[in-house]
Amino acid sequence: MSLDRPEERLPRHERRRQKIAAEIRRNREGNHRVPTWVLATILGLILAGWVALIVVS
Repeated sequence: MSLDRPEERLPRHERRRQKIAAEIRRNREGNHRVPTWVLATILGLILAGWVALIVVS
């Protein structure tokens, strides 16, 4: 492991904090492939199907 890069000199928690901050920045840009409402609808349908399966059985 080379210590030439400044990221490797940072403590582990600081590198993790930077990684999370970068992910949040990417998420806020809004370049999502699938809109959130589509994902929420799919999740709702799956849950409704699961509940219906339990009720009918």
